[in-house]
Amino acid sequence: MRGLDGEADGSRHDGDSGIDSGDAGGGDRYGTGRRRRGSTAKAASITAAAGLVAVGLSMAACSTGGTGSRDEGAAATKEVAAAAPTPSASPGAGQRSAERVDPIALLKGDPKIGERLKTDLKPCVADAYPVDTSYGNLTNAAAPDVVVNVMTCGDAVGIGTYVYRKQSDRYENVFMAEDAAVYGTIDRGELVVTKQVYAKGDPVAYPSGEDVITYRWSGNAFTQHDWVHNDYSRAVDEGPAVTEPAPSEPPTR
Repeated sequence: MRGLDGEADGSRHDGDSGIDSGDAGGGDRYGTGRRRRGSTAKAASITAAAGLVAVGLSMAACSTGGTGSRDEGAAATKEVAAAAPTPSASPGAGQRSAERVDPIALLKGDPKIGERLKTDLKPCVADAYPVDTSYGNLTNAAAPDVVVNVMTCGDAVGIGTYVYRKQSDRYENVFMAEDAAVYGTIDRGELVVTKQVYAKGDPVAYPSGEDVITYRWSGNAFTQHDWVHNDYSRAVDEGPAVTEPAPSEPPTR
């Protein structure tokens, strides 16, 4: 809340098919039952010797002087490498630069947020507010959308999730969820809101489950697309043994 190309052992191996197995000592190479004549073998030996002499003369010619064919080949390789264009990285089609905003100013200037939350929104230490801010594409606006999560200072438990969409020269509140233990994230163009579910007697650190709700932008508002409920195990994390809560009802679409 991320050797399939190898050939089998039966693949072809040159020289291992058994065609030349009878050739040792001038034997039956082609399976005709006849041996090659001695004159043929002698002529083949003379031809091979002449070939070796020609190869030796060629190598000696290449080693003398400093302008042999090898020098020309190396120069051509360098020229091709120098002429090759250097690839440049280009931004993706959906990549946009995030215009940073002041989340505290957004919250305190939002007429949809109650005065009590605005009054309680204070720094935890020095000027550090308990606020997380995310940028991404949720509403296909010209500028990235902004998701702001407000938490408590002591336990970092979410108490409010807000989504802002830029309209002309200002940001407008297009979604808000003010519940205990709520947190919103951006996942591949969708808004995913997680709400912790507490049974009677659950401490803050050990909720009994969670609701995960997915929203999509439709027209000019978010609509619910999916809902998942998860019950947590009581046998891990040394959580207190309490009565499991009744399954929560899916939120109204």
